Amino acid sequence: MVTRNIRAICLDCGDTLIDEGTEQKNDVGVSLRADLIPGSDTLLHTLKSLSYPLALVADGPRDTFTNNLGPYGLYNLFDAYAISETVGVSKPHRAMFDHALGQLDIAEADYQHVVMVGNHLARDIRGANQLGIISVWLDWAPRRPKIPADESERPAYRIETPLELLEVIEVIEASLAGGSQTQRHTG
Repeated sequence: MVTRNIRAICLDCGDTLIDEGTEQKNDVGVSLRADLIPGSDTLLHTLKSLSYPLALVADGPRDTFTNNLGPYGLYNLFDAYAISETVGVSKPHRAMFDHALGQLDIAEADYQHVVMVGNHLARDIRGANQLGIISVWLDWAPRRPKIPADESERPAYRIETPLELLEVIEVIEASLAGGSQTQRHTG
């Protein structure tokens, strides 16, 4: 068995795995369906085949995520779920991350060995950074600000497509294996 230095990978959903621009919502705001961002299905299957524990850390109604990810066979690939409707708060609140990582039995002292991937600087990246989680910003969609408001929103890594995460994971693994703190590799 291969030793992994990354203890878990947390992922947002909207504009990280699914294209929010294709969502079809009902009258109460639950997304009924959406198209995947190209490569997101391959990414999740690859991460799963590499034995990484996966956590869905997403804001919105619970049914949005089963509706959007379920038809593609992706919802059940996750080992933990922190959905804002269920947790009672939204990102960047630490309870979202604590809820997901608690399900994976990851202690706060090990958060520095967790990766969070998301599209929203103020929610995903700020939330991860505040807890010492390695932040990866997916700069794919045009719907969110592209410039960090302050240092708390500056990601450790920046990618433009979901599949680029696989290369970043290799870099993070090497960095953690060497005992060094991950450096910021945005750009």
